[in-house]
Amino acid sequence: MTNHGKHVAFFDVDNTILRGSTIFFLGRGMYQRGFFSKRDISAFVLANLKYRLTGTEKPEEIEKFQNAACEFIGGHNVKEIEAIASEIYDEFVSPALWQGTIDIANQHLANGEEVWLVTATPQDMAVLIAKRLGFTGALGTKAEVIDGAYTGKMNGLLLHGNQKAIAIRDLAEKEGIDLANSFAYSDSHNDFPLLTAVGHPAAINPDTLLQIRAIRDNWPIHDFRRGRAMKAALGPSLARVAAVLTYLSPRRLRSK
Repeated sequence: MTNHGKHVAFFDVDNTILRGSTIFFLGRGMYQRGFFSKRDISAFVLANLKYRLTGTEKPEEIEKFQNAACEFIGGHNVKEIEAIASEIYDEFVSPALWQGTIDIANQHLANGEEVWLVTATPQDMAVLIAKRLGFTGALGTKAEVIDGAYTGKMNGLLLHGNQKAIAIRDLAEKEGIDLANSFAYSDSHNDFPLLTAVGHPAAINPDTLLQIRAIRDNWPIHDFRRGRAMKAALGPSLARVAAVLTYLSPRRLRSK
Protein backbone atom coordinates (compact mmCIF):
# COMPACT_ATOMS: atom_id res chain seq x y z
CA MET A 1 0.00 0.00 0.00
CA THR A 2 1.10 3.58 -0.71
CA ASN A 3 1.94 5.43 2.50
CA HIS A 4 1.75 9.11 3.42
CA GLY A 5 -0.45 9.86 0.41
CA LYS A 6 -3.91 11.30 0.05
CA HIS A 7 -6.97 9.60 1.51
CA VAL A 8 -9.78 8.38 -0.71
CA ALA A 9 -13.28 6.98 -0.17
CA PHE A 10 -14.20 4.32 -2.76
CA PHE A 11 -17.87 3.55 -3.39
CA ASP A 12 -19.51 0.70 -5.26
CA VAL A 13 -22.55 1.91 -7.23
CA ASP A 14 -25.38 -0.62 -7.62
CA ASN A 15 -27.39 -0.96 -4.37
CA THR A 16 -24.73 1.17 -2.63
CA ILE A 17 -25.08 4.57 -4.29
CA LEU A 18 -28.44 3.81 -5.91
CA ARG A 19 -31.36 1.39 -5.69
CA GLY A 20 -31.02 -1.31 -8.33
CA SER A 21 -28.73 -1.82 -11.30
CA THR A 22 -27.15 0.88 -13.46
CA ILE A 23 -26.95 -1.58 -16.34
CA PHE A 24 -30.72 -2.05 -16.14
CA PHE A 25 -31.31 1.71 -16.14
CA LEU A 26 -29.07 2.01 -19.19
CA GLY A 27 -30.96 -0.82 -20.87
CA ARG A 28 -34.32 0.73 -20.11
CA GLY A 29 -33.28 4.14 -21.41
CA MET A 30 -31.69 2.69 -24.53
CA TYR A 31 -34.78 0.56 -25.21
CA GLN A 32 -36.96 3.68 -25.12
CA ARG A 33 -34.61 5.19 -27.70
CA GLY A 34 -34.78 2.22 -30.05
CA PHE A 35 -31.50 0.48 -29.16
CA PHE A 36 -33.13 -2.68 -27.77
CA SER A 37 -36.04 -4.92 -28.70
CA LYS A 38 -38.75 -5.95 -26.23
CA ARG A 39 -37.10 -9.34 -25.97
CA ASP A 40 -33.78 -7.75 -25.07
CA ILE A 41 -35.24 -5.44 -22.42
CA SER A 42 -37.18 -8.29 -20.77
CA ALA A 43 -33.86 -9.85 -19.77
CA PHE A 44 -32.81 -6.58 -18.16
CA VAL A 45 -36.12 -6.34 -16.29
CA LEU A 46 -35.80 -9.90 -14.91
CA ALA A 47 -32.19 -9.35 -13.90
CA ASN A 48 -33.00 -6.09 -12.16
CA LEU A 49 -35.96 -7.59 -10.27
CA LYS A 50 -33.77 -10.44 -9.04
CA TYR A 51 -31.02 -7.97 -8.15
CA ARG A 52 -33.32 -5.70 -6.16
CA LEU A 53 -35.07 -8.57 -4.36
CA THR A 54 -31.93 -10.49 -3.38
CA GLY A 55 -29.21 -7.84 -3.40
CA THR A 56 -26.86 -10.43 -4.88
CA GLU A 57 -25.08 -10.58 -8.19
CA LYS A 58 -23.50 -13.36 -10.22
CA PRO A 59 -20.39 -12.38 -12.19
CA GLU A 60 -21.52 -14.32 -15.25
CA GLU A 61 -24.89 -12.50 -15.23
CA ILE A 62 -23.24 -9.10 -14.88
CA GLU A 63 -20.84 -9.91 -17.69
CA LYS A 64 -23.72 -11.10 -19.88
CA PHE A 65 -25.61 -7.83 -19.55
CA GLN A 66 -22.44 -5.74 -19.71
CA ASN A 67 -21.53 -7.43 -22.99
CA ALA A 68 -25.06 -6.85 -24.25
CA ALA A 69 -24.79 -3.14 -23.49
CA CYS A 70 -21.43 -2.95 -25.26
CA GLU A 71 -22.82 -4.81 -28.29
CA PHE A 72 -25.83 -2.56 -28.69
CA ILE A 73 -23.81 0.66 -28.58
CA GLY A 74 -21.43 -0.78 -31.16
CA GLY A 75 -21.08 1.51 -34.17
CA HIS A 76 -22.51 4.53 -32.35
CA ASN A 77 -20.61 7.75 -31.82
CA VAL A 78 -19.25 8.28 -28.30
CA LYS A 79 -20.71 11.80 -28.11
CA GLU A 80 -24.15 10.48 -29.08
CA ILE A 81 -24.11 7.89 -26.31
CA GLU A 82 -22.82 10.45 -23.81
CA ALA A 83 -25.84 12.65 -24.53
CA ILE A 84 -28.22 9.71 -24.12
CA ALA A 85 -26.48 8.64 -20.89
CA SER A 86 -27.00 12.14 -19.50
CA GLU A 87 -30.72 11.88 -20.20
CA ILE A 88 -30.85 8.43 -18.62
CA TYR A 89 -29.15 9.79 -15.49
CA ASP A 90 -31.84 12.46 -15.11
CA GLU A 91 -34.73 10.06 -15.82
CA PHE A 92 -33.71 6.95 -13.90
CA VAL A 93 -30.47 7.20 -11.94
CA SER A 94 -31.01 10.46 -10.06
CA PRO A 95 -34.41 9.44 -8.58
CA ALA A 96 -32.93 6.12 -7.40
CA LEU A 97 -30.00 7.53 -5.40
CA TRP A 98 -29.63 6.60 -1.73
CA GLN A 99 -29.42 9.99 -0.03
CA GLY A 100 -27.79 8.46 3.03
CA THR A 101 -24.90 7.19 0.92
CA ILE A 102 -24.56 10.54 -0.84
CA ASP A 103 -24.35 12.21 2.57
CA ILE A 104 -21.51 9.89 3.60
CA ALA A 105 -19.65 10.65 0.36
CA ASN A 106 -20.17 14.39 0.78
CA GLN A 107 -18.80 14.21 4.32
CA HIS A 108 -15.62 12.65 2.94
CA LEU A 109 -15.35 15.50 0.46
CA ALA A 110 -15.89 18.01 3.27
CA ASN A 111 -13.05 16.31 5.15
CA GLY A 112 -10.74 16.96 2.21
CA GLU A 113 -10.79 13.35 0.99
CA GLU A 114 -11.34 12.29 -2.61
CA VAL A 115 -14.40 10.22 -3.54
CA TRP A 116 -14.18 7.65 -6.35
CA LEU A 117 -16.80 5.27 -7.73
CA VAL A 118 -15.59 1.72 -8.45
CA THR A 119 -18.11 -0.27 -10.45
CA ALA A 120 -18.82 -2.81 -13.17
CA THR A 121 -20.93 -0.08 -14.76
CA PRO A 122 -19.55 1.15 -18.12
CA GLN A 123 -16.75 3.66 -17.52
CA ASP A 124 -18.47 6.52 -19.35
CA MET A 125 -21.65 6.13 -17.28
CA ALA A 126 -19.65 5.83 -14.05
CA VAL A 127 -17.75 9.04 -14.86
CA LEU A 128 -21.02 10.81 -15.67
CA ILE A 129 -22.53 9.77 -12.32
CA ALA A 130 -19.41 10.93 -10.49
CA LYS A 131 -19.46 14.31 -12.25
CA ARG A 132 -23.15 14.86 -11.56
CA LEU A 133 -22.62 14.11 -7.88
CA GLY A 134 -19.52 16.28 -7.60
CA PHE A 135 -17.21 13.34 -6.85
CA THR A 136 -13.55 13.13 -7.80
CA GLY A 137 -13.69 10.39 -10.41
CA ALA A 138 -14.78 6.89 -11.34
CA LEU A 139 -13.37 3.52 -12.33
CA GLY A 140 -15.64 1.36 -14.47
CA THR A 141 -15.70 -1.29 -17.17
CA LYS A 142 -14.24 0.12 -20.37
CA ALA A 143 -15.93 -0.18 -23.75
CA GLU A 144 -13.61 -0.28 -26.74
CA VAL A 145 -13.56 2.90 -28.85
CA ILE A 146 -11.98 3.30 -32.29
CA ASP A 147 -12.15 6.57 -34.25
CA GLY A 148 -14.66 8.09 -31.84
CA ALA A 149 -17.13 5.21 -32.05
CA TYR A 150 -17.82 2.17 -29.88
CA THR A 151 -16.84 -1.17 -31.42
CA GLY A 152 -19.30 -3.21 -29.33
CA LYS A 153 -16.55 -4.95 -27.36
CA MET A 154 -15.16 -4.51 -23.87
CA ASN A 155 -11.66 -3.06 -23.51
CA GLY A 156 -10.10 -5.27 -20.85
CA LEU A 157 -11.85 -7.18 -18.08
CA LEU A 158 -15.16 -6.56 -16.35
CA LEU A 159 -14.51 -4.42 -13.27
CA HIS A 160 -15.94 -6.86 -10.75
CA GLY A 161 -14.69 -8.79 -7.72
CA ASN A 162 -10.92 -8.91 -7.52
CA GLN A 163 -10.59 -6.61 -10.53
CA LYS A 164 -11.83 -3.74 -8.35
CA ALA A 165 -9.00 -4.27 -5.87
CA ILE A 166 -6.49 -4.38 -8.72
CA ALA A 167 -7.95 -1.16 -10.15
CA ILE A 168 -7.71 0.84 -6.92
CA ARG A 169 -4.17 -0.41 -6.26
CA ASP A 170 -3.18 0.77 -9.74
CA LEU A 171 -4.88 4.11 -9.07
CA ALA A 172 -3.12 4.38 -5.71
CA GLU A 173 0.24 3.85 -7.38
CA LYS A 174 -0.45 6.53 -9.99
CA GLU A 175 -2.16 9.08 -7.75
CA GLY A 176 -0.20 8.66 -4.51
CA ILE A 177 -3.14 7.32 -2.49
CA ASP A 178 -2.63 5.92 1.00
CA LEU A 179 -4.88 2.86 0.90
CA ALA A 180 -4.15 1.98 4.54
CA ASN A 181 -5.92 5.19 5.55
CA SER A 182 -8.59 5.14 2.85
CA PHE A 183 -12.21 3.96 2.91
CA ALA A 184 -14.38 1.60 0.84
CA TYR A 185 -18.14 1.05 0.81
CA SER A 186 -20.20 -1.72 -0.78
CA ASP A 187 -23.43 -3.69 -0.44
CA SER A 188 -22.07 -7.02 -1.68
CA HIS A 189 -19.79 -9.81 -0.48
CA ASN A 190 -18.49 -9.90 -4.05
CA ASP A 191 -16.60 -6.74 -3.10
CA PHE A 192 -14.55 -8.31 -0.29
CA PRO A 193 -11.39 -7.73 -2.38
CA LEU A 194 -12.22 -4.02 -2.66
CA LEU A 195 -13.16 -3.68 1.00
CA THR A 196 -10.09 -5.46 2.32
CA ALA A 197 -7.76 -3.45 0.07
CA VAL A 198 -8.27 -0.38 2.29
CA GLY A 199 -7.83 0.28 5.97
CA HIS A 200 -11.41 1.39 6.62
CA PRO A 201 -14.03 -0.86 4.96
CA ALA A 202 -17.75 -0.38 5.56
CA ALA A 203 -21.00 -2.00 4.48
CA ILE A 204 -23.99 -0.18 3.00
CA ASN A 205 -27.29 -2.06 2.58
CA PRO A 206 -25.31 -5.29 2.98
CA ASP A 207 -26.23 -8.73 1.68
CA THR A 208 -26.16 -11.56 4.24
CA LEU A 209 -22.53 -12.61 3.80
CA LEU A 210 -21.26 -9.04 3.90
CA GLN A 211 -23.29 -8.34 7.03
CA ILE A 212 -21.81 -11.40 8.75
CA ARG A 213 -18.29 -10.34 7.79
CA ALA A 214 -18.90 -6.74 8.85
CA ILE A 215 -20.17 -7.79 12.27
CA ARG A 216 -17.33 -10.27 12.72
CA ASP A 217 -14.64 -7.75 11.79
CA ASN A 218 -16.29 -4.72 13.40
CA TRP A 219 -16.86 -2.82 10.14
CA PRO A 220 -19.42 0.01 10.21
CA ILE A 221 -22.80 -0.97 8.76
CA HIS A 222 -25.18 1.56 7.22
CA ASP A 223 -28.59 0.24 6.22
CA PHE A 224 -30.71 2.84 4.46
CA ARG A 225 -33.29 0.27 3.36
CA ARG A 226 -34.82 0.58 6.83
CA GLY A 227 -34.05 4.26 7.22
CA ARG A 228 -31.39 3.81 9.85
CA ALA A 229 -27.67 3.31 10.27
CA MET A 230 -25.81 1.29 12.87
CA LYS A 231 -22.32 0.42 13.99
CA ALA A 232 -21.25 -3.19 13.68
CA ALA A 233 -20.38 -3.69 17.31
CA LEU A 234 -23.59 -2.42 18.82
CA GLY A 235 -24.38 -5.33 21.12
CA PRO A 236 -22.94 -8.50 22.55
CA SER A 237 -25.90 -10.52 21.29
CA LEU A 238 -25.15 -9.53 17.69
CA ALA A 239 -21.51 -10.40 18.19
CA ARG A 240 -22.49 -13.83 19.55
CA VAL A 241 -24.76 -14.48 16.55
CA ALA A 242 -21.96 -13.46 14.20
CA ALA A 243 -19.53 -15.74 15.99
CA VAL A 244 -21.88 -18.70 15.64
CA LEU A 245 -22.45 -18.00 11.95
CA THR A 246 -18.72 -17.62 11.40
CA TYR A 247 -18.13 -20.95 13.10
CA LEU A 248 -20.80 -22.67 11.01
CA SER A 249 -19.39 -21.44 7.69
CA PRO A 250 -15.64 -20.96 8.19
CA ARG A 251 -14.53 -22.17 4.77
CA ARG A 252 -16.83 -19.83 2.92
CA LEU A 253 -15.77 -16.79 4.90
CA ARG A 254 -12.05 -17.56 4.86
CA SER A 255 -12.09 -18.02 1.12
CA LYS A 256 -13.24 -14.46 0.55
